[in-house]
Amino acid sequence: MALWRAYQRALANHPWKVQVLTAGSLMGLGDIISQQLVEKQGLRGHQARRTLIMVSLGCGFVGPAVGGWYRVLDRLIPGTSKVDALKKMLLDQGCFAPCFLGSFLSLVGALNGLSAQDNWAKLRRLWPAVQLANFYLVPLHYRLAVVQCVAVVWNSYLSWKAHRL
Repeated sequence: MALWRAYQRALANHPWKVQVLTAGSLMGLGDIISQQLVEKQGLRGHQARRTLIMVSLGCGFVGPAVGGWYRVLDRLIPGTSKVDALKKMLLDQGCFAPCFLGSFLSLVGALNGLSAQDNWAKLRRLWPAVQLANFYLVPLHYRLAVVQCVAVVWNSYLSWKAHRL
């Protein structure tokens, strides 16, 4: 609980920095999970450079892009009612997600030789439900962290898929 309170204080004092660092940390965690639990590389086989690339993507692209989008979206559609959450999810999925995912998958593909087609199909099935719950249940300043927590599983998959030999 002390760690959670410290996170909340940091988030209140430095919301943008904490959200971006959270995104990078959770993307790095996804890669660590991928390397250690899925690929079973062990500590000696762990590719630190690969983890740093995922952390960099989180801090440099995902955190700023998604965090900024959530701020814009909350200004466009203020409120947290069921109707507001549905409107946000529809706008997110109809406008932002295609642009963001295209950019993200292109970036990951450029860095790791990843196929965008395989990843696109899986993401389209999961993300609308996650976003509907996120916009309805989660306050604005926690949304990026919630999405990134859900994305840890996705990031693990992306990292595994991107780094398969």
